[in-house]
Amino acid sequence: MGKTIEIRVGTFDNNFSIDCPTLHDNLISFGKMPILYVTMVYHVFASRSRMASKSDDITLVMGRTFTDHDLHHIPDMNVDRIYMDYNATTPLEPEVVQAVSDALRDAWGNPSSNYVAGATAKSIISQSRQSVARMVGGKSEDIVFTSGGTEANNLVLHTALEHFKKSCRAAEQSEGPTNGCPGLPHIVTTNVEHDSIKLTAEHFLADGKADVTFVPVSKVTARVDVEDIIAAIRPNTCLISVMLANNETGVIMPVQEICQRVDLLNKQPERLRILLHTDAAQALGKISVEVQELGVDYLTIVGHKFYGPRIGALYVNGPGRRTPLYPMLFGGGQERNFRPGIKLYLEERLQDVFRDRIRFNSHYPGSDVLPNTCNVSILGPALQGWRVLSTCRRLLASVGAACHSASGNRASHILLNCGVPSEVAANAVRLSVGRETARADVDAVVEDLRETVQLLEKTN
Repeated sequence: MGKTIEIRVGTFDNNFSIDCPTLHDNLISFGKMPILYVTMVYHVFASRSRMASKSDDITLVMGRTFTDHDLHHIPDMNVDRIYMDYNATTPLEPEVVQAVSDALRDAWGNPSSNYVAGATAKSIISQSRQSVARMVGGKSEDIVFTSGGTEANNLVLHTALEHFKKSCRAAEQSEGPTNGCPGLPHIVTTNVEHDSIKLTAEHFLADGKADVTFVPVSKVTARVDVEDIIAAIRPNTCLISVMLANNETGVIMPVQEICQRVDLLNKQPERLRILLHTDAAQALGKISVEVQELGVDYLTIVGHKFYGPRIGALYVNGPGRRTPLYPMLFGGGQERNFRPGIKLYLEERLQDVFRDRIRFNSHYPGSDVLPNTCNVSILGPALQGWRVLSTCRRLLASVGAACHSASGNRASHILLNCGVPSEVAANAVRLSVGRETARADVDAVVEDLRETVQLLEKTN
């Protein structure tokens, strides 16, 4: 006879408590679930003190049933784990934890009020805004805090459509140049963007709110070609959004060159202004990011990608003055201590162990790549990425972007769009190192992968 065990998941992170000793130390990793509390019902036979087999039903009250690849790393949870999923999220720095704790205790007041707690909150927000601005070479008034990168990206796309409509209306009323106004606003982006850009653009397209061109990246370099972006521009183009660095391949995009070319077009008096945006979530903290050098109007910032809290920010070049910004909601009111050499060592060790059976999906001729990202496939019919990670005893990593984790063993569309064959892409694992990664960690992970491959090939 089974019994029910409740597991309550904490707020917006991986910390949670287990109320039943039956599970002992076998903790289940949920990843980064954007929910406040989840109750999981786990049926376990009373005669067993170990975890139920994977064939047992594991169901969330929100209606989702977990499959084999969802239950990542259930076996041997007492083993020390090695984290290599820094592109998904990073641990909080101790200074950040202290700052958040202090703010929750001392700055709980309304920052628009003049009592002590409110004034403290206002001062902390102001200091934070200045710090974020310095990080990207902007001014404090250029920083707009958001709930995360998804909101920041959506805010840009929403603004572009609103600005197009208002600009066309103003041009018609003043009998000024209306070149590009007939028809829908047009957005240019790439086919390897984060889902918060891709899905929003697809939604606009499906609803008839905008035309969208998804420019494909090169299947040789995995970069978008500047000329392809320029060729996609139409008279009614209102926004170009190209990520600064890809979250799966680590390839750095030619954003600066694109902005320089578009700036020349924007100087033509007869056309509507094209707004320029880059999602820099993966680049910040890994390479130098300077908004004036890039020449963008908007730049997306995501705190938890570089050891900060799970909030975001949007850089806007002179919000409301030089650059438009329209609200979606209405209501009240650089390389710091990073060690890129570790990634090179990781790739060398993988090459030494797996030799011609390894394929690096983050190597493209002529393309610069983030110094921490290694996307790799170990070739073999039983070595799909999710299967390898589910079997590893120590490695904590992912098959790609967190928003694609529910896709199971389907190959990443980003890798496919970059020219990676489907059978190779299905085996992909994204290893992203961070400040805490040591050479000993790399050695342990490579050995873990070697043992895992031997086990999977023996049992399949």
